[in-house]
Formats: sequence, structure tokens, C-alpha cells
Amino acid sequence: MKVDGRVLERSVGSGVELLGQLPSGRVKDVVALRVNGVLIDVAGALTEDDEVELVRADTSEGLDIIRHSCAHVLAQAVLRLYPGAHYAVGPTTQDGFFYDFLLPQEGRFEEGDLAAIEAEMRQIVNEDQPFIRDELSIVAARELFRDQPFKGEILAGIGELDAAQRVSVYRNTESFVDLCRGPHVPSTRYLKSFRLRRVSGAYWRGDEHRPQLQRIYGVAFATEKATQEYLAFLAESEKRDHRRVGQEMDWFHFPPEIGGGLAVFHPKGAYIRYRMEEFSRTKHLEAGYELVWTPHLAKSTLYETSGHLEWYRDGMYPAMEMDEGDLYYPKPMNCPGHILIYQSQPRSYRELPLRLFEFGTVYRYERSGTLHGLLRVRGLTQDDSHIFCTPEQLKDELGRLLRFVIAILRAFGLEDFDAELSTRPEKSVGNDAEWEFATDAARQALDASEIAYSVADGEGAFYAPKIDIHLTDAIGRRWQLSTLQIDLQEPQRFGLEFQDTTNQKLRPYMIHRALFGSVERFFAILAEHYAGALPGWLLKEQVRILPVTQEAEAWAAEVARHCAANQLRATVGTAGEPLGGRIRRAKVEKVPYILVVGNDDLNARTVGVNRRGAAKEERGIDLLAFIEEASRTLQEPSLEVL
Repeated sequence: MKVDGRVLERSVGSGVELLGQLPSGRVKDVVALRVNGVLIDVAGALTEDDEVELVRADTSEGLDIIRHSCAHVLAQAVLRLYPGAHYAVGPTTQDGFFYDFLLPQEGRFEEGDLAAIEAEMRQIVNEDQPFIRDELSIVAARELFRDQPFKGEILAGIGELDAAQRVSVYRNTESFVDLCRGPHVPSTRYLKSFRLRRVSGAYWRGDEHRPQLQRIYGVAFATEKATQEYLAFLAESEKRDHRRVGQEMDWFHFPPEIGGGLAVFHPKGAYIRYRMEEFSRTKHLEAGYELVWTPHLAKSTLYETSGHLEWYRDGMYPAMEMDEGDLYYPKPMNCPGHILIYQSQPRSYRELPLRLFEFGTVYRYERSGTLHGLLRVRGLTQDDSHIFCTPEQLKDELGRLLRFVIAILRAFGLEDFDAELSTRPEKSVGNDAEWEFATDAARQALDASEIAYSVADGEGAFYAPKIDIHLTDAIGRRWQLSTLQIDLQEPQRFGLEFQDTTNQKLRPYMIHRALFGSVERFFAILAEHYAGALPGWLLKEQVRILPVTQEAEAWAAEVARHCAANQLRATVGTAGEPLGGRIRRAKVEKVPYILVVGNDDLNARTVGVNRRGAAKEERGIDLLAFIEEASRTLQEPSLEVL
């Protein structure tokens, strides 16, 4: 037997015996075993030919086992406190676990109930209950769970596939048993640090026509220190939540009168959108893109040709029947319209690459449970580009796109990027040679770039490989931003052609590219990355001038005129309320510069400067010196386009 690569001369029959033979330092916090590549419980049987790896609590696999064991303990605690409750499923999540329940008599959990449930979980942990595995026939398992309809439905589905299959269950005590593959920690005392966080609704099996359950979420880590660090991270994330920031800053909201997932932008937020879009539009024009525009509606026949009705119908809004009997759909994508622009006239190799660009609003039917502020909406505006090029141009065009994308993102102050190349999935369309050519072009473009990247084998779209650009934000969260996707199908479906140097008709390659992803989502990411303190060049109000007294209002107005003459966007507050309150409000609104002016400043032609993020005001700053500083720090970023 080998254990972590070392030969063990002694014979052992189980993991428990094995751990008893090893030094205590080697077995500390071991929660499971990997035997010949398969995870098993510590109590599992071993043979002398096995290759064994010890799985510790602080590894990714160990954490997953801890979290799933916590889910079992959560279910046990709920059943103790709420006799007659039905428990459904309790998987792990990226940071913890959840379990879904249906309480008797239409009972409901409240957030205040979590403390009592968590206390009961800790009691179960203190009882040091072992996790004991057993295997049963489908018939025996259905009898065991006869009072638990959700478990019964799961077992019925397994039985339909293979009636002879045996299933595993785990017991903590004689009174609690759960259907589970395992493995689990040896006993509940291994669950050293967890917290219950919130309650939400969840439909059974994600089907809105099935019973609505209640889901309790928790987090769990190997140590209390790790849990405390994560809870601090969550608190910071919640403080930065763009929905909260958007409300505090008066940027946008979601009126129920309009419907879920459809935002309205207030003057301050709309101005930020305008600056984002105008900056991007200008840089695209400088980089050789052609501006286009396509309608918000199109006939069903267009989406039949493109394949969207075949592949994406569930994400589209229902059709509208017009007077002439045609069916029209709100567009879910901009690409079919751009293809029609390409197709509107014969194309020569001399015109390629042809880069079409549009801020195009699309509409997608997202389920209500998936909507999340601006990050997941039903109406979104994409900074959408489609590039048509010859096969020989594909690699260089992808490399050019990567440089352009990173340059634009850096202009918004973003720096920490990596990329992911997603290759051909098992189920795909298109011939091998095209896939190999397109994937190799993407790989070469990434190799020539400055961006670190990984390969996600088999994770591409069924019709094309793609490159995704990811951002790591100010508090370490990873966001997917831009996508570059080589399309091997749409040019074929629409019969796109170009004439080469020998007058032959060839098919162009097509690249889909969304740089922001969508304006709404990018807005949300910026809001969270900067915690609301967006780069000053984006803001409608860059300088707020606060006169100390009414006598100083004339000087405040003159300061504002100097700001305007130097393209600084400034407003003047009145002196009708205490200065301290006015300064605090401006700081909450994260105005980049707050200028306080009094009577002494008039003769000296100075201002008091409160810089965003600075601890103290700096008095007696010469106005022209301030104008020079603010013009430098608030100017729109420049970049060399390609």
C-alpha cells in the first residue's frame, strides 16, 4: 500500500486503522481518503494494493466534504426544531452549503430563526455524532424515506433508470438519515467553523410550477480564522453592492411599473453611461470600426436562418403578430442584423477586415429568480462588434482585438486581467479542420499577447471556440468581462462570401466581440470595483463648490466659471445650511473635489480643497493651481488605438 506516495509496510483493513498507524502530525485534520483516485470515507475498507492520498480539511476537496457534512447537520437541526418538516436537497456551494425545506402547515422561516437553528447545529457538533454510511436497495430506501416526498421522487427517478441499483445513505443518529453519495467527515466534531447567513425561496428542481421551498444558506471553512476573513470579505462585498451604491448615488432604479430586470437611469447615472459610450464609440472610430445601427425588432424568418429560434428560443421574448401576418421578435442578439449589412452588397478581399460596431439594445427573457440588479437584466445594451475577415487575417485580427480590448479596459482604471481559451465541446457542429484552424489562431493570438491565460478544454460554444477576458477586482473577485468568439456557423448559414485575388468566392471568418459585455453589467462592475467612487472623468459633477457664507457666494460663482472655462464640471451649493452637513453630503456622494470658499479666499483668490479619499481639507490653495491639478486628474484618459 502507498500512502501519499510512500510505501506502508504494515497491513491495514480500513482508513481508521491506517490513520492509527501514522504519526499524529500526518493525520491532523484528515477528513477523507482518496483511494485509487476515488474519494471515500475515512472508515472505508482498504486493501494492500491500494494507493491512498490523505484529504485534509483545508484542501478544496476537504472543504467540499466539510460543507456537505454541514448541510446534513443543518437538515438534522431543522428536523429537530420543526418536526414534520420535509427536506429536499443540500449541496455545497463555492463558499458553503444550502438545504431546501418545506415546513408543515405552510410554515415559514424568518431571518431571526437562523440563530436558533445554528445553535442546534452546534449542539449536534458537540455531540460528536459519527457519519455512518449504509447501502440499501431502491425498495428499502423508498420505505425508509416514505414520509419524505422529495427523497421519494429522487429515488423513483433512480429506480426508473436501474431498479437493481443500490443507493447510499448516511446516518448521524438513529433519528436522522439522509440520502447521499458521500463521503463525509468522520464525525460532527470535525465541523469547526460555520455560519448560517440567509433564507430565500427556491422552487423544487428549479421548476416554477413545482412546490416553492425555503432555502437556508450557510458558509463553512476549515478554521474559525478563515471563516472570519470570509465574513469580512462578504461585508465589504455587500458594502460595494452596486444596487446599494446605485441607490445611494441616485444613479438608477428598477420601477415595478416597468417590470423586473428593466432599469431606468437617473440624470447622474445616465451621464455616466453617456461618457462610457462616447469614449468607447470614439475609440472604435479611431481604430477603424464602422458604426452601424439595427432595429429592435425583426421577423421570425431572420432568427430561423440564424438559428436563434432553434438554439435560443427559451431566452427570447414571445413573438408579436403584425397586421401582415408575420411574426416579429424583439432581438436577442445584434449579430443577424450585422450579417445582413455585410450581405447587402458583394464584398471583395480589399474591404476586409470589415469591422462593424453598434451600441445595440437586446432583450432576453431571464427568469425572475436569476435577475440581479444590473448584472442580470432583461433589456441590455451591448457594445457589439462583428468583424468579417479572410482566413489569413484571423490570427492577426484576434491579436489586434486583444490589444484593443485591454487598452479600453485599462482606460477605466482596470488592470488585473487574465484570459481563458475555451475549446471544442463534445457536442459541436462544424468540420474538424475549421475548428482546428480557428482554435490555433486564438491560441497564437493569446501567446503573442501580454495576458496570462488558461485553457478550458471542451468549454467552447457548440459552434465556435472563444476567448474570455476576466478581471480581478479591488477585493479579489473575478469577473468575466469581454468575449471574443470565432463563429464557424453564421457565415455558412447566411451564405456569406467575398471575392479573393483570383475572383473566387470564399467564405469569410466572423468574430463576435462584446468589449464591455453590456453597458449595464460593466456599469455594475465599475460601481463595485470602485465602491461608488468612479473615475472623475465619468461623472456629471466633478467639483462641488460650497460657500461658507452668503457673502462668499459671488466668489463661489466665479470659481465655478473658471472651472467651466477649463472643462471641469462644477456645481455651486448655497450657504443656507450648516457647512459640516453640506460637506458630509458631498463626501457621501463621492464628489471628487469639494471646494470650500470663504470671505478670506476672495481677496487671496484661493480655495479650500477636500480631495476624495483624503482625511483633511487643505486650505489656501491658489485657484489656478487647483484648476491645473483637477484638469490633470479628471481628464478623459488617452490611449493609442491600433
